[in-house]
Amino acid sequence: MTARIDRIALLAVPGLAYLAVIYALPLLMLLAKSVQTAEGFSLAEYRAFFADEYNLRVLWRTLRVAALTTLLALAIAYPTAFVMSRAKGPWLTVFLVAMVLPMSLGVVVKAFAWSILFRANGFINTSLQWIGLTEKPVRMLFTETALVIGAANVFLPFMVLPIYAVVRQLDRGLPEAAVSLGAGPFFRFFNVTLPLTLPGVVAGSAFTFSMAISMYVIPSLIVGERQQTLSMLIARSFLYLRNEPLGSTISAVLLAIAIFVVVFSSWLARRLGART
Repeated sequence: MTARIDRIALLAVPGLAYLAVIYALPLLMLLAKSVQTAEGFSLAEYRAFFADEYNLRVLWRTLRVAALTTLLALAIAYPTAFVMSRAKGPWLTVFLVAMVLPMSLGVVVKAFAWSILFRANGFINTSLQWIGLTEKPVRMLFTETALVIGAANVFLPFMVLPIYAVVRQLDRGLPEAAVSLGAGPFFRFFNVTLPLTLPGVVAGSAFTFSMAISMYVIPSLIVGERQQTLSMLIARSFLYLRNEPLGSTISAVLLAIAIFVVVFSSWLARRLGART
């Protein structure tokens, strides 16, 4: 039995070798570049990065935009998932297509579409002036608000689908049982429905935050160079400044944040799953 398991395990060797060469090796070279100097290994690049106030502002802005994007996507996705769970027949198909079809489009297309909407002569400003809410165009493009709205729209399916998968498995008899015991709507939501859907919320939030913190195309098209993020600093370091140690250091910082989010969300999902 053990020999058979060993032979089956050998089937994973090509895949592991592919990941080691294509993913792990370049990643190790990148991390080594961040601590490699002419005098040997050193953490001087990390000390210089965290000592620069501009880098800290960019780091804080990146975390803030990712957090706001996650919160906005969650606020839209949570009720949407419940509506989808109650939809049947063609309506369910419409909702699923509306969630999945945008994922087949490139991020460049979606980000460029939002940049057109946010322009001074775009649909949003034209509509606001037509209904009389504003007399002149409101500055939307190149603002952090526009970036959060555009990013939340792009990453919305990654928040909706995990929550929808959990909501579909909820026992609909539990809220009815709570009603029979005299529980009000708020008590039922915060003590029955919300705790049972938290694993989906955690998974969707981890997906969305991880992608929002490392996005490059969306901020490049919506806010440009005025409000840089860590990903834009990495591109500038490698492509324009030709400063590989700095680019590698920022990449390592971004990687550490992403790993922390994945590990923490996995730990939190296990604890919530154990409770429910």
